[in-house]
Order: sequence, then C-alpha cells, then structure tokens
Amino acid sequence: MRDLNVLARAVLKLTLIGVAFVISGATARSGQPPAGPSPVIVDVQWADPATIRAIGKDSDSWVMTWADDDDLYIAYGDGFGFAPKLNAKVSMGFGKVSGSPTNFSGANIRSPDEQYGDSKTGKKPASLLMVDGVLYLWVRNADNNGKECQLAWSTDHGVNWTWADWTFAEFGYCAFVNFGQNYADARDDYVYFVSHNYFHAYIYRDDFILTRVPKDQIRERSAYEFFVARNSDGSADWSSNISERGVVFSHPGNARRSSITYDAGIGRYLWWQNLAPSDSSVDIRFEGGFAIFDAPEPWGPWTTAYYTEQWDVGPGEIGAFPSKWMSADGKTIYLVSSTNDAFSVRRAELTIASNQP
Repeated sequence: MRDLNVLARAVLKLTLIGVAFVISGATARSGQPPAGPSPVIVDVQWADPATIRAIGKDSDSWVMTWADDDDLYIAYGDGFGFAPKLNAKVSMGFGKVSGSPTNFSGANIRSPDEQYGDSKTGKKPASLLMVDGVLYLWVRNADNNGKECQLAWSTDHGVNWTWADWTFAEFGYCAFVNFGQNYADARDDYVYFVSHNYFHAYIYRDDFILTRVPKDQIRERSAYEFFVARNSDGSADWSSNISERGVVFSHPGNARRSSITYDAGIGRYLWWQNLAPSDSSVDIRFEGGFAIFDAPEPWGPWTTAYYTEQWDVGPGEIGAFPSKWMSADGKTIYLVSSTNDAFSVRRAELTIASNQP
C-alpha cells in the first residue's frame, strides 16, 4: 500500500508539472539561439555593470520613442514614475527623458488617462511611437485581464489620449518598430509592429507575427495588413485577412515581449527579446537572459547578434535601444531596460564584420 501511495504521489506531481507546463504555453527551450549568427554584427560588448545609470526606481515596463522636441517620451507600468514620485502606484503612467545617455533626467507627465490595477488587471504600455508629431501607444491587458492590444494616441505630447474603439483580440503584446526621431528614418510610408502570436501578454509562445499599416491610417483597423511570407527575392507578401498571417520569426518557448529599433548607422533592425525564465520563481527584472536579433528588413531574414540565458545583471522584462542614443555610425548603442525595477541604461559596442561598408 505504501508503494502505491508513493506511486500515486509521483504521478500526481508529474501531472501537475505537465499542467503547469501547458498553462505556461511554452515549448521546451533548447538553450541555443533559434537563428544563425549575424553576417553584420559579429560581437556585442557591454560596458561594466558599475556604469549602469538608473532612475525611476520601483517602476518597470519602460517603453519609449524619440519625439519631435528631441525628448524621449516614456510610458511605464506598475510604479510611481520619476522623482518626485507619484503618491499612488499606477498600472500605466507617462513621462519624458531629456539629455544624453550619460547625463539624462526624467520628468512625469500627469494624465487623466493614467491606469490603475496590479499585474494583468490593469492596462499597461507595450510600445510607443511618434509619427508626424502624434504619439501612438499600444496598450496590453486591454481587457484588464492580460489579453488583447488597444491603440491610443496623443496630440499634446502625452497629456491626453484618445482610445481606439477596437482592439486586436488576437495579440497580447504589440510592439511598434521605431525609426529615428519623429519617424524620420522610416524607409517607406508604413508603420510596423510585431507581437508574439497569442492573445495573452503573460504567456510565452513559439512564434512572432508582423503587421503593417500606412502611417496616415494608423487609427483605422481596416487599413492593417499582416505578413504572410518572405519571397526568395527578399520581398514580403501581405494580406488584409488576419487569419492568413504567417510567422515572421520562430523562437520556441521564448516568444513574448520584445522591441525593435532601426539602427540607421549599420542599416539593420535590432530586435530585443526577453527569454523565458528557468522557472516561475525567477524575476527577470533581477536575473535571466535575453537575445538581440538583426535583419535588413522587418520581415527578415533574422539572425542572431547576441544571446545569453544569464546576463551579468537582470535583463528586465522589456528592453529597447532608443535611436536617439545611437551613434552616427550605429556602432555605439544604449540599452534601456527595467533592470532592477528601474529605468536602467547601459552602453553596448557593436563590432561590425570587416566585409561591411
């Protein structure tokens, strides 16, 4: 009887592990990058951790865009913003950062559209983009339960926001592709965003999708097109039918939160992606890994520029390379992430292949 009880407990334990695994939505991780090495970026060297500068302690989910007035406009989640801090914790707040990557300051922008609610119960920012002087914001947790993306926009630099009367129920974390100041480095007349191919912002999946919309029709749901496939000549096929969407990048068990910025100096898109933690007890603001992938076009082909499962500090649940803080040659960049639950900035130096111009 004792042996049967032991066996029963073992079966129950394995069953619970299996259930937890299914709930997480993650495919088993291989520990290897999902794409081959970059033909352009051969190395990424990080500044000493002691050089990291952080402000906005006790806030995370920092997203940003380079605006027409030369500031970085910011949205953040689960925190109190910059000093002087807000009196009450918000699920989503707004601000701006002025200055250089080595000498910057932050200021809060108070808005009637600040959101409240902990974790998935409150709306939170997924990405920001300025186009022609208008700030556009993708919000996750649009249903106040961790699901769906909703668009909002501001014509007064983040004070007041207008909300779209539609959502993307199919996607959980919509991330704009940023192109320079006020979208000035854009290579065509479209705005792009990526999302993991799932409706929940808190669950890792295997694949990412890509969407585009004419930059003068961002507010119109009917104007969006979805990447279907990349052709042999490097072009992409698109469809207005969301059910025909294809996979732009596969990262088994690790597809969730990410950001993309175009590095004009080297002519490559840089895609920051966090990696699923080794177990549910790990807080990726304080430990864990991430990857940087690069490509000549938003639809690829994507290759691996940097990949670590254990960075020397916490990578944060989201990171980005603001184009304002990229050198003219594109080789010096700065990562802004929620490392240690703050607006944390760290320099990186890119080594470019000798056969590149």
